[in-house]
Amino acid sequence: MAALATGAALATERGPVTNLPLPRYVSLKASEGNARRGPSLTHRIDWVYTRRNMPLQVVAEFGHWRRVRDRDGAGGWVHYSLLSGVRTVIVETDLTALMMKPDPAAPVVARAEAGVIARLGDCAVEWCEISSGRQRGWVPKAALWGVDPEETRD
Repeated sequence: MAALATGAALATERGPVTNLPLPRYVSLKASEGNARRGPSLTHRIDWVYTRRNMPLQVVAEFGHWRRVRDRDGAGGWVHYSLLSGVRTVIVETDLTALMMKPDPAAPVVARAEAGVIARLGDCAVEWCEISSGRQRGWVPKAALWGVDPEETRD
């Protein structure tokens, strides 16, 4: 079982439904997901997410619904069945170097374009290990969206 310490986990706010920390990061399980104005099927669709594994931040809960926002601040209420606890991130900086180890002097093993969605692995204070396709490496945490600055994972 992976140990996890997040800034969200250190906060006192917990979701009233799941008792999980708010805010927290999740990913879009489906290839398409509607973000609604309110927490029910009767509310208008404001946004449609169309990228499987898109990282989203859960900021509220109501029944089977989670209020999410994306890296641009857009979002709405999404049914929980469309979300996964699998952590992903978006590379924010173009041609971000993936390093062999969490060290700026380490060899570069690959480069990621801005907008790439990658699976989040271990995170140290300033670095996170990510993987996308066959590529895996360490990148500065500041180059990613979907992980808190103070978050560590192993």
